[in-house]
Amino acid sequence: MPEEYKANPDDRSDNAEKLQEMVQNTIDNFNEAKETAELSNEKDRAAIEAKNQRRLESIDSLKSEIKDES
Repeated sequence: MPEEYKANPDDRSDNAEKLQEMVQNTIDNFNEAKETAELSNEKDRAAIEAKNQRRLESIDSLKSEIKDES
């Protein structure tokens, strides 16, 4: 017999907190990558800088979501 699946309740009470934690983690990763880029060759540095640009865009999006959740 197949098991019946029950959807979990949609609890969004801590979304803003989780999003803020994601922002902080992304900032930490950005800073660590920036330090690593200083010691990297030109090719790796370009890749790190591109990824950090995407991180900045993600941070902006996450902050916008935090405002929506608040």
